[in-house]
Amino acid sequence: MRGGIQMTECYIQIDASRKIIHVDMDAFFASIEQREHPEFVTQPLVIAKDPRTTGGRGVVTTANYLARQYGIHSAMPASKALDLCPKAIFKAPDFELFRSVSDQIHDIFHEYTDKIETVALDEAYLDVTENKKKIDDPIYLAHLIQSEIWEKTHLTCSTGISYSKFLAKEASDYRKPAGVTVISEDDAHDFLMRLKIEKYRGVGKKTVEKMKALNINNGFDLYQKSEMFLIKEFGKFGYILYRRVRGSDNRKVEYQRERKSIGKERTYPYELNSMVDVERELSKIADLVVNSLQKHQKHGKTVVLKVRYSDFTTITKRITEADFIENDAKLIYNEVIDIFEELPDPSKGIRLLGITLTNLANLSFQNINLPLYQK
Repeated sequence: MRGGIQMTECYIQIDASRKIIHVDMDAFFASIEQREHPEFVTQPLVIAKDPRTTGGRGVVTTANYLARQYGIHSAMPASKALDLCPKAIFKAPDFELFRSVSDQIHDIFHEYTDKIETVALDEAYLDVTENKKKIDDPIYLAHLIQSEIWEKTHLTCSTGISYSKFLAKEASDYRKPAGVTVISEDDAHDFLMRLKIEKYRGVGKKTVEKMKALNINNGFDLYQKSEMFLIKEFGKFGYILYRRVRGSDNRKVEYQRERKSIGKERTYPYELNSMVDVERELSKIADLVVNSLQKHQKHGKTVVLKVRYSDFTTITKRITEADFIENDAKLIYNEVIDIFEELPDPSKGIRLLGITLTNLANLSFQNINLPLYQK
Protein backbone atom coordinates (compact mmCIF):
# COMPACT_ATOMS: atom_id res chain seq x y z
CA MET A 1 0.00 0.00 0.00
CA ARG A 2 1.14 3.57 -0.68
CA GLY A 3 -0.89 6.60 0.38
CA GLY A 4 -3.89 4.31 0.91
CA ILE A 5 -3.73 3.10 -2.71
CA GLN A 6 -3.21 -0.52 -3.70
CA MET A 7 0.01 -0.96 -5.66
CA THR A 8 -0.48 -2.76 -8.95
CA GLU A 9 1.11 -5.99 -9.98
CA CYS A 10 3.19 -4.55 -12.84
CA TYR A 11 6.88 -3.96 -12.16
CA ILE A 12 7.83 -0.36 -12.84
CA GLN A 13 11.47 0.57 -13.34
CA ILE A 14 12.61 3.89 -11.87
CA ASP A 15 16.16 5.19 -12.15
CA ALA A 16 16.32 7.67 -9.27
CA SER A 17 20.10 8.01 -9.44
CA ARG A 18 19.96 10.69 -12.14
CA LYS A 19 20.14 14.43 -11.45
CA ILE A 20 18.33 16.41 -14.11
CA ILE A 21 17.79 20.18 -14.08
CA HIS A 22 15.16 21.76 -16.31
CA VAL A 23 15.98 25.43 -16.92
CA ASP A 24 13.13 27.63 -18.10
CA MET A 25 13.84 31.30 -18.71
CA ASP A 26 11.19 33.58 -17.21
CA ALA A 27 9.11 35.35 -19.91
CA PHE A 28 12.31 35.16 -21.96
CA PHE A 29 11.56 37.30 -25.02
CA ALA A 30 9.65 39.90 -23.01
CA SER A 31 12.38 40.03 -20.36
CA ILE A 32 15.03 40.66 -23.03
CA GLU A 33 12.98 43.53 -24.44
CA GLN A 34 12.53 44.95 -20.93
CA ARG A 35 16.27 44.78 -20.42
CA GLU A 36 16.87 46.57 -23.71
CA HIS A 37 14.07 49.08 -23.06
CA PRO A 38 13.77 49.75 -19.30
CA GLU A 39 10.70 51.91 -19.93
CA PHE A 40 8.79 48.66 -20.72
CA VAL A 41 9.28 47.28 -17.20
CA THR A 42 6.22 49.04 -15.77
CA GLN A 43 4.03 48.47 -18.85
CA PRO A 44 2.05 45.44 -20.07
CA LEU A 45 4.28 44.17 -22.88
CA VAL A 46 3.19 41.79 -25.64
CA ILE A 47 5.74 40.27 -28.01
CA ALA A 48 3.81 40.36 -31.27
CA LYS A 49 3.30 42.66 -34.21
CA ASP A 50 0.82 45.39 -33.34
CA PRO A 51 -2.55 44.16 -34.69
CA ARG A 52 -3.49 47.78 -35.41
CA THR A 53 -0.82 47.79 -38.13
CA THR A 54 -1.46 44.29 -39.53
CA GLY A 55 -5.20 44.32 -40.03
CA GLY A 56 -5.66 42.26 -36.89
CA ARG A 57 -3.39 39.43 -38.01
CA GLY A 58 -0.67 37.79 -35.94
CA VAL A 59 -0.33 35.81 -32.72
CA VAL A 60 1.28 36.48 -29.36
CA THR A 61 4.77 34.99 -29.01
CA THR A 62 4.88 35.74 -25.28
CA ALA A 63 4.02 38.50 -22.81
CA ASN A 64 5.51 39.92 -19.64
CA TYR A 65 3.99 39.14 -16.27
CA LEU A 66 2.04 42.43 -16.16
CA ALA A 67 0.33 41.60 -19.45
CA ARG A 68 -0.42 38.07 -18.25
CA GLN A 69 -2.49 39.55 -15.44
CA TYR A 70 -4.95 40.64 -18.13
CA GLY A 71 -5.26 37.05 -19.37
CA ILE A 72 -2.82 37.45 -22.28
CA HIS A 73 -0.79 34.35 -23.12
CA SER A 74 1.32 32.86 -25.90
CA ALA A 75 -0.41 31.63 -29.09
CA MET A 76 -3.34 33.99 -28.47
CA PRO A 77 -4.43 36.12 -31.45
CA ALA A 78 -2.78 39.53 -31.13
CA SER A 79 -6.16 41.17 -31.75
CA LYS A 80 -7.61 39.42 -28.70
CA ALA A 81 -4.62 40.55 -26.61
CA LEU A 82 -5.37 44.12 -27.68
CA ASP A 83 -9.00 43.69 -26.66
CA LEU A 84 -7.96 42.38 -23.24
CA CYS A 85 -5.46 45.18 -22.66
CA PRO A 86 -5.82 48.20 -24.99
CA LYS A 87 -2.93 49.98 -23.24
CA ALA A 88 -0.48 47.14 -23.85
CA ILE A 89 2.75 47.82 -25.73
CA PHE A 90 3.21 45.56 -28.76
CA LYS A 91 6.78 44.77 -29.84
CA ALA A 92 7.59 42.65 -32.89
CA PRO A 93 9.90 39.75 -31.95
CA ASP A 94 13.62 40.26 -32.61
CA PHE A 95 14.67 36.66 -33.12
CA GLU A 96 18.27 37.47 -33.99
CA LEU A 97 18.65 39.13 -30.60
CA PHE A 98 16.79 36.31 -28.85
CA ARG A 99 19.01 33.67 -30.49
CA SER A 100 22.12 35.60 -29.50
CA VAL A 101 21.07 35.71 -25.85
CA SER A 102 20.07 32.04 -25.98
CA ASP A 103 23.56 31.17 -27.30
CA GLN A 104 25.07 33.12 -24.42
CA ILE A 105 22.98 31.18 -21.89
CA HIS A 106 23.91 27.87 -23.50
CA ASP A 107 27.57 28.82 -23.18
CA ILE A 108 26.91 29.11 -19.44
CA PHE A 109 25.27 25.66 -19.41
CA HIS A 110 28.39 24.20 -21.05
CA GLU A 111 30.47 25.39 -18.09
CA TYR A 112 28.56 22.84 -16.00
CA THR A 113 27.81 19.97 -18.39
CA ASP A 114 27.79 19.10 -22.09
CA LYS A 115 24.72 16.89 -21.63
CA ILE A 116 22.24 19.57 -22.67
CA GLU A 117 18.96 18.93 -24.48
CA THR A 118 17.67 22.17 -25.98
CA VAL A 119 13.88 22.29 -26.08
CA ALA A 120 13.55 25.89 -27.29
CA LEU A 121 15.55 29.13 -27.19
CA ASP A 122 14.40 29.63 -23.60
CA GLU A 123 14.31 26.08 -22.28
CA ALA A 124 16.70 23.15 -21.81
CA TYR A 125 17.34 19.98 -19.82
CA LEU A 126 20.75 19.52 -18.18
CA ASP A 127 21.95 16.13 -16.96
CA VAL A 128 24.26 17.02 -14.05
CA THR A 129 24.59 13.51 -12.60
CA GLU A 130 28.24 13.90 -13.51
CA ASN A 131 29.28 17.50 -14.13
CA LYS A 132 32.32 19.64 -14.83
CA LYS A 133 32.17 21.36 -11.43
CA LYS A 134 32.39 18.01 -9.58
CA ILE A 135 29.48 19.11 -7.38
CA ASP A 136 27.10 16.41 -6.14
CA ASP A 137 24.34 18.73 -4.93
CA PRO A 138 22.03 19.60 -7.88
CA ILE A 139 20.27 22.30 -5.82
CA TYR A 140 23.56 24.14 -5.34
CA LEU A 141 24.29 23.74 -9.05
CA ALA A 142 20.88 25.18 -9.96
CA HIS A 143 21.53 28.23 -7.78
CA LEU A 144 24.96 28.69 -9.37
CA ILE A 145 23.45 28.53 -12.86
CA GLN A 146 20.72 31.03 -11.94
CA SER A 147 23.26 33.42 -10.43
CA GLU A 148 25.61 33.26 -13.41
CA ILE A 149 22.77 33.79 -15.90
CA TRP A 150 21.64 36.84 -13.93
CA GLU A 151 25.17 38.21 -13.62
CA LYS A 152 25.91 37.87 -17.34
CA THR A 153 22.51 38.62 -18.89
CA HIS A 154 20.38 40.35 -16.23
CA LEU A 155 17.67 37.75 -16.89
CA THR A 156 16.05 35.33 -14.47
CA CYS A 157 15.22 31.67 -14.91
CA SER A 158 13.28 29.05 -12.99
CA THR A 159 14.76 25.61 -12.41
CA GLY A 160 13.22 22.24 -11.67
CA ILE A 161 15.26 19.34 -10.30
CA SER A 162 14.36 15.67 -10.30
CA TYR A 163 15.47 12.24 -11.46
CA SER A 164 13.36 12.39 -14.65
CA LYS A 165 12.72 14.90 -17.42
CA PHE A 166 8.95 14.92 -16.86
CA LEU A 167 9.23 15.73 -13.16
CA ALA A 168 12.04 18.25 -13.66
CA LYS A 169 9.90 20.18 -16.15
CA GLU A 170 6.87 20.14 -13.87
CA ALA A 171 9.08 21.35 -11.02
CA SER A 172 10.38 24.34 -13.02
CA ASP A 173 6.77 25.51 -13.56
CA TYR A 174 5.93 25.24 -9.88
CA ARG A 175 7.52 28.43 -8.56
CA LYS A 176 7.93 31.21 -11.12
CA PRO A 177 9.73 33.50 -11.60
CA ALA A 178 13.29 32.78 -10.38
CA GLY A 179 12.29 29.66 -8.43
CA VAL A 180 14.16 26.47 -7.58
CA THR A 181 11.93 23.43 -6.99
CA VAL A 182 12.98 19.85 -6.24
CA ILE A 183 10.85 16.74 -6.66
CA SER A 184 12.63 13.81 -5.04
CA GLU A 185 11.70 10.15 -5.45
CA ASP A 186 10.00 10.27 -2.04
CA ASP A 187 7.94 13.32 -3.03
CA ALA A 188 7.08 12.17 -6.55
CA HIS A 189 4.04 10.04 -5.73
CA ASP A 190 2.15 12.71 -3.78
CA PHE A 191 3.06 15.34 -6.38
CA LEU A 192 1.82 13.19 -9.26
CA MET A 193 -1.43 12.34 -7.48
CA ARG A 194 -2.31 16.05 -7.18
CA LEU A 195 -1.26 16.95 -10.73
CA LYS A 196 -4.09 17.93 -13.08
CA ILE A 197 -4.49 15.52 -15.96
CA GLU A 198 -3.82 18.23 -18.57
CA LYS A 199 -0.36 18.73 -17.06
CA TYR A 200 0.71 15.22 -18.00
CA ARG A 201 2.99 15.48 -21.00
CA GLY A 202 1.22 14.51 -24.22
CA VAL A 203 -2.31 15.03 -22.89
CA GLY A 204 -3.70 17.55 -25.38
CA LYS A 205 -7.14 19.09 -25.74
CA LYS A 206 -8.78 16.08 -27.37
CA THR A 207 -7.24 13.64 -24.90
CA VAL A 208 -8.33 15.84 -21.98
CA GLU A 209 -11.93 15.65 -23.22
CA LYS A 210 -11.75 11.86 -23.33
CA MET A 211 -10.09 11.75 -19.91
CA LYS A 212 -12.85 13.89 -18.40
CA ALA A 213 -15.47 11.63 -19.98
CA LEU A 214 -13.77 8.69 -18.24
CA ASN A 215 -13.78 10.68 -14.98
CA ILE A 216 -9.99 11.04 -14.99
CA ASN A 217 -9.30 14.56 -13.73
CA ASN A 218 -5.93 14.24 -12.02
CA GLY A 219 -3.09 11.86 -11.28
CA PHE A 220 -5.01 10.15 -8.50
CA ASP A 221 -7.80 9.22 -10.90
CA LEU A 222 -5.29 8.07 -13.50
CA TYR A 223 -3.50 5.92 -10.93
CA GLN A 224 -6.65 3.90 -10.29
CA LYS A 225 -6.85 2.66 -13.87
CA SER A 226 -5.24 -0.62 -14.84
CA GLU A 227 -2.54 -0.83 -17.47
CA MET A 228 -4.83 -2.84 -19.77
CA PHE A 229 -7.62 -0.25 -19.44
CA LEU A 230 -5.29 2.63 -20.36
CA ILE A 231 -3.81 0.74 -23.32
CA LYS A 232 -7.31 -0.16 -24.52
CA GLU A 233 -8.46 3.48 -24.34
CA PHE A 234 -5.26 5.30 -25.40
CA GLY A 235 -3.05 2.73 -27.12
CA LYS A 236 0.71 3.10 -26.70
CA PHE A 237 0.18 6.42 -24.91
CA GLY A 238 -1.79 4.54 -22.25
CA TYR A 239 1.25 2.32 -21.66
CA ILE A 240 3.37 5.47 -21.16
CA LEU A 241 0.83 7.18 -18.89
CA TYR A 242 0.58 4.10 -16.69
CA ARG A 243 4.29 4.39 -15.97
CA ARG A 244 4.48 8.17 -15.83
CA VAL A 245 1.85 8.46 -13.09
CA ARG A 246 3.94 5.97 -11.11
CA GLY A 247 7.01 8.17 -11.37
CA SER A 248 8.73 6.26 -14.15
CA ASP A 249 10.24 8.26 -17.02
CA ASN A 250 13.63 6.92 -18.05
CA ARG A 251 14.02 9.07 -21.17
CA LYS A 252 17.59 10.27 -21.51
CA VAL A 253 18.66 13.88 -21.89
CA GLU A 254 19.22 13.84 -25.66
CA TYR A 255 22.23 16.06 -26.01
CA GLN A 256 24.18 17.08 -29.08
CA ARG A 257 27.86 16.46 -28.71
CA GLU A 258 28.61 19.02 -31.41
CA ARG A 259 28.65 22.64 -30.28
CA LYS A 260 26.78 25.09 -32.49
CA SER A 261 28.90 28.09 -31.52
CA ILE A 262 32.04 29.02 -29.62
CA GLY A 263 32.43 32.44 -28.08
CA LYS A 264 33.72 34.53 -25.23
CA GLU A 265 32.48 37.75 -23.71
CA ARG A 266 33.54 40.09 -20.96
CA THR A 267 31.43 42.30 -18.70
CA TYR A 268 33.28 45.36 -17.39
CA PRO A 269 32.80 46.99 -13.96
CA TYR A 270 33.78 50.28 -15.61
CA GLU A 271 32.86 51.94 -18.90
CA LEU A 272 34.94 51.61 -22.05
CA ASN A 273 34.77 55.08 -23.58
CA SER A 274 37.41 55.14 -26.30
CA MET A 275 38.29 53.20 -29.43
CA VAL A 276 41.67 52.40 -27.88
CA ASP A 277 39.90 50.65 -24.98
CA VAL A 278 37.62 48.75 -27.35
CA GLU A 279 40.46 47.61 -29.61
CA ARG A 280 42.52 46.44 -26.63
CA GLU A 281 39.65 44.39 -25.18
CA LEU A 282 38.52 42.91 -28.50
CA SER A 283 42.08 41.77 -29.14
CA LYS A 284 42.10 39.94 -25.79
CA ILE A 285 38.72 38.33 -26.46
CA ALA A 286 39.80 37.25 -29.97
CA ASP A 287 42.76 35.43 -28.39
CA LEU A 288 40.41 33.62 -25.98
CA VAL A 289 38.06 32.62 -28.79
CA VAL A 290 40.89 31.20 -30.90
CA ASN A 291 42.18 29.22 -27.92
CA SER A 292 38.70 27.75 -27.43
CA LEU A 293 38.34 26.97 -31.15
CA GLN A 294 41.67 25.15 -31.12
CA LYS A 295 40.72 23.26 -27.96
CA HIS A 296 37.51 21.99 -29.60
CA GLN A 297 39.20 21.57 -33.01
CA LYS A 298 36.63 23.76 -34.76
CA HIS A 299 36.52 26.65 -37.19
CA GLY A 300 33.60 28.73 -38.40
CA LYS A 301 32.28 30.90 -41.19
CA THR A 302 30.31 33.49 -39.17
CA VAL A 303 31.74 36.03 -36.73
CA VAL A 304 29.30 37.63 -34.29
CA LEU A 305 30.10 40.80 -32.34
CA LYS A 306 28.04 41.68 -29.29
CA VAL A 307 28.20 45.12 -27.65
CA ARG A 308 26.24 46.28 -24.62
CA TYR A 309 26.25 49.96 -23.76
CA SER A 310 25.91 51.59 -20.33
CA ASP A 311 22.17 52.13 -20.84
CA PHE A 312 21.84 48.33 -21.40
CA THR A 313 21.19 48.76 -25.12
CA THR A 314 22.61 45.61 -26.70
CA ILE A 315 23.60 45.31 -30.37
CA THR A 316 24.51 42.04 -32.06
CA LYS A 317 25.86 42.04 -35.63
CA ARG A 318 27.52 39.36 -37.71
CA ILE A 319 29.55 38.76 -40.85
CA THR A 320 29.45 35.47 -42.74
CA GLU A 321 32.32 34.58 -45.05
CA ALA A 322 32.15 32.23 -48.02
CA ASP A 323 35.03 30.15 -46.62
CA PHE A 324 35.96 29.05 -43.12
CA ILE A 325 37.83 31.72 -41.20
CA GLU A 326 41.34 30.73 -40.19
CA ASN A 327 41.81 30.33 -36.45
CA ASP A 328 44.01 33.39 -36.21
CA ALA A 329 43.27 35.96 -33.51
CA LYS A 330 44.37 38.85 -35.73
CA LEU A 331 42.03 37.81 -38.55
CA ILE A 332 39.05 37.45 -36.21
CA TYR A 333 39.97 40.75 -34.54
CA ASN A 334 39.97 42.48 -37.96
CA GLU A 335 36.52 41.02 -38.72
CA VAL A 336 34.97 42.38 -35.52
CA ILE A 337 36.62 45.78 -35.92
CA ASP A 338 34.97 46.02 -39.35
CA ILE A 339 31.64 45.25 -37.68
CA PHE A 340 32.26 47.70 -34.85
CA GLU A 341 32.81 50.58 -37.26
CA GLU A 342 29.09 50.34 -38.15
CA LEU A 343 28.01 50.69 -34.49
CA PRO A 344 27.49 53.77 -32.29
CA ASP A 345 30.53 55.60 -30.97
CA PRO A 346 32.06 54.05 -27.82
CA SER A 347 31.78 57.41 -26.04
CA LYS A 348 28.28 56.22 -25.02
CA GLY A 349 30.09 53.91 -22.62
CA ILE A 350 30.44 50.15 -23.19
CA ARG A 351 29.96 47.58 -20.43
CA LEU A 352 30.14 44.29 -22.37
CA LEU A 353 31.97 42.97 -25.44
CA GLY A 354 31.66 39.51 -26.93
CA ILE A 355 32.91 37.57 -29.96
CA THR A 356 31.31 34.34 -31.14
CA LEU A 357 32.04 32.02 -34.08
CA THR A 358 29.11 30.06 -35.54
CA ASN A 359 28.55 27.88 -38.64
CA LEU A 360 31.15 25.58 -37.15
CA ALA A 361 32.81 22.52 -38.62
CA ASN A 362 35.66 20.25 -37.59
CA LEU A 363 39.12 21.56 -38.43
CA SER A 364 39.62 18.50 -40.61
CA PHE A 365 37.03 20.01 -42.98
CA GLN A 366 39.05 22.08 -45.45
CA ASN A 367 38.05 24.90 -47.76
CA ILE A 368 38.15 23.61 -51.33
CA ASN A 369 38.01 26.05 -54.23
CA LEU A 370 37.32 24.22 -57.46
CA PRO A 371 38.81 25.86 -60.60
CA LEU A 372 35.62 25.31 -62.58
CA TYR A 373 35.86 28.52 -64.56
CA GLN A 374 39.59 28.89 -65.06
CA LYS A 375 40.57 29.85 -68.57
